[in-house]
Amino acid sequence: MKSNILFIAIVALSTTFGCAQNKKSTATETTQTEVSQEETFYVDVRTPEEFAEGSAKNAVNIPLDQVEKNLAQFKDKKNIVVFCRSGGRSAKAIDILKNNGITNVTNGGTWQEVNALLTK
Repeated sequence: MKSNILFIAIVALSTTFGCAQNKKSTATETTQTEVSQEETFYVDVRTPEEFAEGSAKNAVNIPLDQVEKNLAQFKDKKNIVVFCRSGGRSAKAIDILKNNGITNVTNGGTWQEVNALLTK
């Protein structure tokens, strides 16, 4: 009985960590594809103060709390990459956008990751 529980716990943990790793590499691969396209709209969803300290090349600042009020800026964009300090706020921005019918959006993660891809 104990060995069955231990086995289930190990499988659950390895599956959880495996999914997290796959999700991250998939997001990175997608971001590299999206970032390499000239028609991409880059949106930093951090605060204006954070944005002023540095951001990705050619990015616009639409803070997370302003995304829903600025949906018109996202319409008609071929590709959209949103990013922030850690990827958390950009994930929330994607939820807002998708809930409003904007599905061509990718979570770029951090602004430094997006900037590094843009300046390669």
